[in-house]
Amino acid sequence: MDKPPTLRCRGDEDRTTVGGRRRALARALHAQADVVVDLSELDFADPSLMLDLAMLSRRLRARGRRIWLCGAQPQIRTLIELVGLHKLPGVVLDGPAPALA
Repeated sequence: MDKPPTLRCRGDEDRTTVGGRRRALARALHAQADVVVDLSELDFADPSLMLDLAMLSRRLRARGRRIWLCGAQPQIRTLIELVGLHKLPGVVLDGPAPALA
């Protein structure tokens, strides 16, 4: 089976890096399948990344797709839970990747 489209978040993501992630988010919006968001190499994030992921989820959900948040380090998982990203429809936190579902 083909690998699902994957959006990789690495290093630090905050308001100053918003412009750099816009192109990747735009590509993810055009995915023809669920999108895996690989957070395994993300060291720091502020709520601006969570907002971008929430908007991505909303737009993909309108087309019957989901985002799968995978590999979040403890501090990133805490942020996801604090902002409630994992509770949004169409968001799966640490579930199996779509190719394995």
